[in-house]
Amino acid sequence: MTAKPYLIGHYAPAVDEITATGLTVEGHLPPELNGRLIRNSHNPKPGVTPTHWFKGSGMVHGIRLRDGRAEWYRNRWVRTPALDGAPYMTERGPDLTASTAGTHVIEHGGRLLALSEANFPFELDADLETIGAYDFDGKLSSAMTAHPKTDPVTGELHFFGSSPFPPFLVYYIADAKGQIVHSAEIPGATASLKHDFAITRNHIVFVEGSVTFDPAEHSGIPYGWSDDQPPRIGVMPRTSDGAGKIRWFSIEPGNMLHAGNAYEDAQGRIVLEGPTVDREGFQLSWNWWVGAPGRGTEPNTRSYTRRWVIDLVHGSVDEQNIDDLAVEFPTLNEDYLGSEHRYQYAVSFPDQDGNGGYGIVKYDRATGARRVHQAGDARLPSEAVFVPADNATNEDDGYLLTVISDLKQDSSRLLVLDASGFDQIAAVHLPRRVTAGIHGSWIPDTDD
Repeated sequence: MTAKPYLIGHYAPAVDEITATGLTVEGHLPPELNGRLIRNSHNPKPGVTPTHWFKGSGMVHGIRLRDGRAEWYRNRWVRTPALDGAPYMTERGPDLTASTAGTHVIEHGGRLLALSEANFPFELDADLETIGAYDFDGKLSSAMTAHPKTDPVTGELHFFGSSPFPPFLVYYIADAKGQIVHSAEIPGATASLKHDFAITRNHIVFVEGSVTFDPAEHSGIPYGWSDDQPPRIGVMPRTSDGAGKIRWFSIEPGNMLHAGNAYEDAQGRIVLEGPTVDREGFQLSWNWWVGAPGRGTEPNTRSYTRRWVIDLVHGSVDEQNIDDLAVEFPTLNEDYLGSEHRYQYAVSFPDQDGNGGYGIVKYDRATGARRVHQAGDARLPSEAVFVPADNATNEDDGYLLTVISDLKQDSSRLLVLDASGFDQIAAVHLPRRVTAGIHGSWIPDTDD
């Protein structure tokens, strides 16, 4: 039997949990990088073969940097009921604690949360040990997206819960201390897959693409492409009564998993960008995710950055692909989240013909320039996390942190790139090859 693609190569799961201290540093780590880079990954236990890549249990990997040193690396499974085989669906309905917790990890209000969009978050301690499911003191009544947004001005956490069954979409705000202060069901939403969304200074932006609930899909992730699902963008004012004022705008068929950013331009239009696939591109990725035999060798092979410009006055949307490089996992300096930004970063992938390769991409949206830091043969970088430099004056004054999976050396390194000059500053040698994963966060040290 052919091994599932998400269990081999860069995605081969780690088989145990380890802790290593005093890591070797090549080059010079900026002493201002004081904190932890924490990444999540789908990592089933030995002997377990999930029916879909997304069904693999979550494992978090952490790297602790302080005063120019790499103090430790550790990896831990997120110990949810699903890790020990508990089913998501029960006689009483979904068990929101039976989570893979394998998509993302964030910090908010002093809590470190591992996320998977079909479930409650799971809280971790500073050493990545599992504390347990977290429902915001009972105020979270639905699942929570794996892609919440922290407003850089207010410190609020904006997020949503989506479901293939009514209510299809619930929107939440938690204040800077982590308490939910607002929630609302969103009228007019459908069962379309909503993996990510965007915020601007004045609006919340939801995307319903061409992928929707499909009860005939038996991989454990019941979604599929539907030509009958109307693709559209929902724009909601950031006001207490915004849910009742949401407007839906038709767009072309496609599926956007991850939003790069959104903002209001000088004309008051909303600009949204994110890697997007067409029908063929979605099917190629899906075949990889479920391990369909002989169907595609890479995910994201037809994922191209798309821009939507939404004119609220005239009720129109202009959209186009703005780059021909296959990319995913867009990031930016999150001080510019919801505002117009100049620089954006992503991970590049080979396209469906095998052209291109793995690398970290930097886009200059003012000049249209694109730079690629090539990862090298058989090396896959993780999502590039931007960390602002101390006393930064320019948007790209800072560092990009990415973990490289190196198949030839069967090893991994944390690379630190100068986000401005795009050169490598340092590399931290890790004690094992880290499983290629999804999303992560830089958790800076605090003074309290």
